[in-house]
Amino acid sequence: MRLNVVTTRYTRTAIGLHWLIAVLIIVAFALGWTMADMENSPRKLRWISWHKWLGITVLGLTAVRLLWRLGHPAPALPASVPLWQQKAAEGVHFLLYGLMFAIPLSGWLFSSARGFSVVYLGILPLPDLIGANEELGDWLHTVHIGLNYTLLAVFGAHVGAALKHHFIERDDVLARMVPWLERKG
Repeated sequence: MRLNVVTTRYTRTAIGLHWLIAVLIIVAFALGWTMADMENSPRKLRWISWHKWLGITVLGLTAVRLLWRLGHPAPALPASVPLWQQKAAEGVHFLLYGLMFAIPLSGWLFSSARGFSVVYLGILPLPDLIGANEELGDWLHTVHIGLNYTLLAVFGAHVGAALKHHFIERDDVLARMVPWLERKG
């Protein structure tokens, strides 16, 4: 039986998953950005594989993170945070979760439509989600890129808001997710 305990910080598991997924997304984005302009070569093919592995890993870890979050709700924001900012934070988090699912799935669909299977870590072949279709593959590639740029904008808003709370508002919003930050209250 769990008592109704008010928490002011995310759990260690939530914090660990947050930062691990963030780092994996940044690396996957950097790989995708860099390899987009590369000419076909063994190096590019290796980077594409790594990019796919990172995407599938993010997809799996995001599922774990969402399941964890359902059993361990986020700590309440400080009372000083206006209701509109609380609603905006909820919306941004909802959008981030949606993108962390949609981007890897769009990449997997794009890969399947282009006729390239995803072999996770070079060992585990994943099923093609759809049949090969070049026109659909081109459209899914565009969707995948658009979702990534959307994530970049939402990520920027998320980081900007966290830094605003820490340096301007001087509240504990950022300290809830950064273990080494000192709590103010």
